[in-house]
Amino acid sequence: MTITAAQVKELRERTGVGMMECKKALEHVGGVMQLAIEELRKSGRAKADKKAGRIAAEGVVIIRTSDDGKRAILLEVNSETDFVARDQHFLTFSNAVAQTALEANVADVETLATLPLQDASGLTIEEARQALVAKIGENIHVRRMAITDPTAPSIGTYLHGNRIGVWVELDIDNKELAKDIAMHVAASKPLVISPTDVPSDIVAKEKEIFLAQAASSGKPQEIIEKMVGGRIKKFLDEISLLGQPFIKEPDVTVANLLGKNRAKVLRFVRFEVGEGIEKETENFVEAVMSQVNNG
Repeated sequence: MTITAAQVKELRERTGVGMMECKKALEHVGGVMQLAIEELRKSGRAKADKKAGRIAAEGVVIIRTSDDGKRAILLEVNSETDFVARDQHFLTFSNAVAQTALEANVADVETLATLPLQDASGLTIEEARQALVAKIGENIHVRRMAITDPTAPSIGTYLHGNRIGVWVELDIDNKELAKDIAMHVAASKPLVISPTDVPSDIVAKEKEIFLAQAASSGKPQEIIEKMVGGRIKKFLDEISLLGQPFIKEPDVTVANLLGKNRAKVLRFVRFEVGEGIEKETENFVEAVMSQVNNG
C-alpha cells in the first residue's frame, strides 16, 4: 500500500512524531490513521513528542571540522531551558549528531534525522532525540545545519562559547585570514557579503522610511534625495560584510582587508542560538492568579 505525503503530514501534526516514524507506523497498520496513532502511543513515541509543541529556544551551536580541514559542519540543537542546554546527556547527544552530520556529509536536518547516531545505541538520530525528550522531560529539537563546500580553497571557523558559530569560505588558501573573517562575522553579524546582495525590497523599504524622515526637514527635494542616498549607502555598508569596519582594525573595511590579500569571500554562515524563534513570555502575576483561581 502506498502511503501519501498528506497522510504522513496529518499523522505528524496529530502526534508530533518525526516524518519517517509516521510513515513507518502508517505502513505497519495499512494506512489506518487511528491505528497508526495507537501504534505510536503504544511505543511511547507519541507520548514523548507531546512536548514537541513547546518552544525550544535555548541550546547549543556546534562546529565540527574534518581531519583534513576541507569540510566544516555548523549545527544548532535546541532545548527549552538553558539548564538543559548544559546537561551532559543533551551535550553528548548534540555532539554525536554533529559528528554524524560531518561524517555523513548530508545537507539537511530531515535527512540527518534518519541516520544512525554515532554512538553505541544503535538508534537513529530521531529515535535518540525522542528517547532524550522522554528522559529529560523537555522538547529537544535539531533545528538546522550548514556544511561547507569541500572544493572551497580555504575555510575558517569561529565558535563563541556554544551560542554563536560561523564558518567562512575563501577563494584562496589562507586559513588565518578565513578564521579572522569568521571571527568578524560572529561579532558584527552581517546579513550579506556585498551591498549589492541586499534584497531590493529591503532597500526600497529603508528608502521609504528615510524619505519620510527627511520630508519634515523642509529642505529642497534635490537635497533630500542626496541625504537619503547617503543614508542608504551607510545602511547597506552596515549590514554587508564588505562594507563593515574590520573588527581587529576598525580603520580598515573588510573589503580593504580582502583586497590587500587578493581574496574573496565565497560564502559565510552564522548561527546564533534561538535567533528567529519567538520565545513565550509569561506574566508572573497572571500565572499566580490563574493558579489561585484554579485552586
